[in-house]
Amino acid sequence: MRPPFEAQAKKDASPIGELHMLQSGTIHQGDCIQSMRKIDDGSIDLAFADPPFNIGYEYDQYDDRQDDEKYLDWCRTWMTEIHRILKPNGTFWLAIGDEYAAELKVAAQREVGFTTRSWVIWYYTFGVNCKKKFSRSHAHLFHFVKDANNYTFNADDPAIRVPSARALVYGDKRANPKGRLPDDTWILRPQDFQSDAYGFTPEQDTWFFSRVAGTFKERQGFHGCQMPEQLLGRIIRACSNEDDLIFDPFSGSGTTLAVAKKLGRVFLGCELSEDYKNYAIDRIDRVSPGDALDGPADPIASAPSTQNGTTLASRR
Repeated sequence: MRPPFEAQAKKDASPIGELHMLQSGTIHQGDCIQSMRKIDDGSIDLAFADPPFNIGYEYDQYDDRQDDEKYLDWCRTWMTEIHRILKPNGTFWLAIGDEYAAELKVAAQREVGFTTRSWVIWYYTFGVNCKKKFSRSHAHLFHFVKDANNYTFNADDPAIRVPSARALVYGDKRANPKGRLPDDTWILRPQDFQSDAYGFTPEQDTWFFSRVAGTFKERQGFHGCQMPEQLLGRIIRACSNEDDLIFDPFSGSGTTLAVAKKLGRVFLGCELSEDYKNYAIDRIDRVSPGDALDGPADPIASAPSTQNGTTLASRR
């Protein structure tokens, strides 16, 4: 484990210029921008942010109904801090919904200074059912790097590679036995795709992980916006190495940091809510390096089909 790192606070945060220390291996309660200003330039290997989407979600300590410009200005500020604290070869992943995806991608590139490596679509169902438009079934995952020519991407890690169609469908001996990198559309709930006559099968090269629904064992219960561990596992494996420092400015249920710990990374988080922070720390304390990630790597095992599972008739 790395020792804690120190940083001199900005003048507006510390008039007397005292040294501050932000301890790694835990979550710091409070405003993420103020916390990040206590972190040295170039300290973080990988940052993952799943911020409030500004769509009216009921958080316990945050108003998710901000004026557009106020929300976007706030996002520019914390993304600028992310850019500053990343190492020269650091990576930043941003999860965001439709409402502000375009604005934040442009801001991250043209104003903050990131380079986009991938724009991933995370597909899921069990979203909010809509009556006057098509129901939403996706979120955006932007893969940014600080230096377009110098960044971590573990393309040969077998844990992130998938079999190619050339090998599975055509039996072509020229196929790479190590498989191939996944596409940038990730199917994370396969229940609607289990039929051979419709959609994808588990052998194909689309990302299959389940969204964390309310009935799943992985669900923490205290936080409604929980990312799947397998999704974070792919990002952390691909974009960092063991003993790297992983940072999450919106720690929430603690998924990013729990996965980082399981995968042998050093971790650091911020969280506005004291209750969320305490719950998440308790979750992280219960896992150890080397533990398996929650949720099945084979998502077809994530939920039974209606034919084999519980039906309404069987409960009568």
